[in-house]
Amino acid sequence: MPSSTHPTAADAMLAPELQVSDHTSIDRALDVLRGSHTEFVLIRDDTGRCAGIVTRDQLTAHGAKPWYAENTRVRDIAHDHSPFARPGMPAADVAADLRERSLAALPVVDDDGFALGIVTETRLQTVLAASAGGTAEQP
Repeated sequence: MPSSTHPTAADAMLAPELQVSDHTSIDRALDVLRGSHTEFVLIRDDTGRCAGIVTRDQLTAHGAKPWYAENTRVRDIAHDHSPFARPGMPAADVAADLRERSLAALPVVDDDGFALGIVTETRLQTVLAASAGGTAEQP
């Protein structure tokens, strides 16, 4: 629910349900996404910081070649590496960034680079529409 008439990335973000190591193979990451019925998985580096995001569509495209999917790591095909959104960033700016970069989702990270959540294009539209209409979003 937007905290004000000017919602932020924190207002629009969803919990980062899935995270995999950047060493994870494409086929393993695809198995994780299929099993969880989600569309995105965050990638974390060896220190636990956010290293990017991959989508089910990206993984599926690469998974069509079994020899490639078994030997290629998600870090090599990451949907996006950075810059990532920050919690206090205006939601309208995050939406513009997604459009400019042709992304469907973007990680939200803290000042140390650890993932706090994911903002999706759909979620941003909902939060921005609610703030523009002056209505509170229902949980």
